[in-house]
Parts: sequence; structure tokens; C-alpha cells
Amino acid sequence: MDETELRRLSTGHVFCVLAVVLSLCLPPLLLDNFSLLGTHLTWLCICSGFVAVFNIILLLVLKPNPSSKRSSFANKASKFLRSCIYFLISCVLFHGIIVLYGAPLVESVVETFLFAVLLSCYTTSRCLCILGPNFHTWIRVFSKDGAMSVWDHSLQITTLCSVVGAWLGAFPLPLDWERPWQVWPISCSLGATLGYVAGLLIAPTWIYWNRKRLTYKSR
Repeated sequence: MDETELRRLSTGHVFCVLAVVLSLCLPPLLLDNFSLLGTHLTWLCICSGFVAVFNIILLLVLKPNPSSKRSSFANKASKFLRSCIYFLISCVLFHGIIVLYGAPLVESVVETFLFAVLLSCYTTSRCLCILGPNFHTWIRVFSKDGAMSVWDHSLQITTLCSVVGAWLGAFPLPLDWERPWQVWPISCSLGATLGYVAGLLIAPTWIYWNRKRLTYKSR
């Protein structure tokens, strides 16, 4: 396994962790009367925006382009348009899945959709930035034994941790603790965020300790 690629991946994950931490700290700094109950929409928007921006930076700066040929402007525009469509479809699909898992269908529609956008930023935007708008490649990476590089393994780990974190974050919702952070979808958003950060920290470590087995497997 290429050690340089692993260092690039680790650097990108550090930037993404800093982006999430910054998005968590910005709302109380920007808003005078910050309360978790009243500004969770602002927090969701800021967090989603920061994660999306840093995923793009990860693509442009850290991940090397496997193709030596320069793409034409029309090809780049087509990929960008398809990426936007994929991201929008992902938000709609996540919204539907969240509703099927018990989220309000009519009430709090904006909150539910922003939570779906947040999950898409943690999962789909990374796939778009690293794999591109190629659905067949996505299927290959997320299939059993389909990961062929450190980037593929990091996608598997961060995506799984984000989804599991969001699912675990739903457990406090039905409890009668009457805490402000139990308002939908704060706990799920925090769970997804903590899961995403955990995935960013776990992925390089897991890849490093399993690098010999992964190198043998990719040959």
C-alpha cells in the first residue's frame, strides 16, 4: 500500500475534522443569544456547508487525479451537473428513509430535509469528490471486497460510521428527559456528526494497521 496515499488521506481527514469542529463552534460565536433549541437549523446549515467545502478541497488538493489527460470544459461541466443531480437525489432518498424510520411526515419537514442534507454531505459528497458521479464505481466500492485503495476503504468506514451514528442518535428522542437537545433532529444530527468524526479518525488508523493485508489483497 502506498504510504504517500495514506499520508494524503490522513491530511484530508484532519482538515475535515477541523471543518466539523469549526462548524460546531461557529453558531455560538456568530449569534449573540445562542440556544441549541432555537438555532439548530443554523447549525445544520453551517455544518453541512463546511463539510461540503472541505470535501471539495479534499478532491482538488489532496487526491491525485488518476487520469493524465486533461478533461475538456464540457466534460467537467457534465460531471459537475451530474454530481449536483446525484447529491439532490441523495438528499431526497435520505429524507424518505428518515421518514420511513419514524420522522414526522408533515411536521418539521424543513428540519428533516436539512438533516438529510447533512447526511448527504457526510456520505454522498465524499463519494462524489473521491469517486466522481459514477454509480457503478460506487457499487463496486461498497460491495464486499470491492475497495481497492485507501480512499475506498476510508469511504466505507466514514459512511458506515455516519449512518450508524445517526441511528444511535435517535435513541434519546422517545425518552421523557425534556432536554433541549431532544428536539428533532438535534440528537440524530449530533450522532451523525460524532459518527462522521469517529470515522475520520478510525479510517487512517485501521488502514495503517491492516496495510500489509490490504496490499496483499489488492495485488
